[in-house]
Amino acid sequence: MPNDEREDTTIYKVVLNHEEQYSIWPVDRENALGWRDAGKSGTKQECLAYIEEVWTDMRPLSLRKKMEEASK
Repeated sequence: MPNDEREDTTIYKVVLNHEEQYSIWPVDRENALGWRDAGKSGTKQECLAYIEEVWTDMRPLSLRKKMEEASK
């Protein structure tokens, strides 16, 4: 079986950046610069399901703020 078809047993954590954009990161690795823990960890599928549930507005935070100001 090729390596890319093995079951992913890595435990991930959900991280987000200053623009409130989400990603996943292996739980045993230090976060990349500019990313912080979102408080969820688990399998890749669990983390991606969490992101799908909470990340309902894909626009970066700075764009949301600019659009909010423009609408006033």
